Amino acid sequence: MRRAVYPGSYDPVTNGHLDIIERAANVFDEVVIAVLINKSKTTLFTVEERTEMLRDVTSHLTNVRVDSWHGLLVEYCKQHDIKVIVKGLRAVSDFDYELQMAQMNQQLSGVDTLFMPTSPTYSFLSSSLVKEVAKYGGDVSHLLPPQIHDRLLKRLAERA
Repeated sequence: MRRAVYPGSYDPVTNGHLDIIERAANVFDEVVIAVLINKSKTTLFTVEERTEMLRDVTSHLTNVRVDSWHGLLVEYCKQHDIKVIVKGLRAVSDFDYELQMAQMNQQLSGVDTLFMPTSPTYSFLSSSLVKEVAKYGGDVSHLLPPQIHDRLLKRLAERA
């Protein structure tokens, strides 16, 4: 079975993330979306909420499952017999950082990284940017699945 992991914080999941998830699901027998727990990051949604949202928006993909992880991603890969990490690249600046990570991961564990360029429609998109624009009243509805957009607006209103 060809298995891959697609790691990220997904705070919140965007249409750009879904683009990569759906494309990876067409290439691999199983794709695990790993919500990474980074205690140094301040997030809008809890790990449980992000996991739930991802399960909701990927429920139509039978070969995708969602999990969470704290620690080195390659350790997760070893424990779950995953040989490939999928990373979406938006721009050359992403490549510089991700190449170093890919090389380190390969050296540490033999796990390879597959870079997927994002669709040009989403090349500018990040969860951080979406949150920032939404916080100041900008329309981000076209950048998120509808149910995620609703949850984002509700959470921002709670924190206002």
